[in-house]
Amino acid sequence: MTSHLNETKLNSQIMFDGKIIHVEKDDVQLEDGSKAFREVVRHSGGVCILALTDKEEVLLVKQFRYPHGAVTVELPAGKLEYGENHETCGKRELLEECGCTADSFIYLGKLFPTPAYCSEVIHMYLAKDLHFSKQDLDIDEFLDVEKMPFNEAVSKVLNGEFPDAKTQIAILKYAVMKNQA
Repeated sequence: MTSHLNETKLNSQIMFDGKIIHVEKDDVQLEDGSKAFREVVRHSGGVCILALTDKEEVLLVKQFRYPHGAVTVELPAGKLEYGENHETCGKRELLEECGCTADSFIYLGKLFPTPAYCSEVIHMYLAKDLHFSKQDLDIDEFLDVEKMPFNEAVSKVLNGEFPDAKTQIAILKYAVMKNQA
């Protein structure tokens, strides 16, 4: 029995089983009893970190994003391993990508980047009181780290220079939090 706005999975077929994503085609029953199918990209999720220096500079990473064929500027981030704690992942990624740790690591919430067809959830953190050491990138990871005044980063989000959703949301969310404090 279905209820309002719910869909019930009747069966599922794996269409692709990759290292990063899995694609399923599910047959579902809709609330009115009719049937449809859903294609779902399964992803373990990720974490992004809004890391701020004592001078209110945000740490950003520049890297090539193959699907878009372009270098993007984003907050440091990384993929969760299945079952991994998202705070642990965020701390690991901050150290790997930016070479730093944080005394203050505050959860800012989660976002669904593409809820219509992908299960990915991105958890956002604010990192402050940073301590810098050495970057430790994955073997297939190439990126540059840059610092930018927080207010400049907000401006770049607003004028469309940072098209990455997690970067936009975390920066704007923190900007609102600062204004409400």
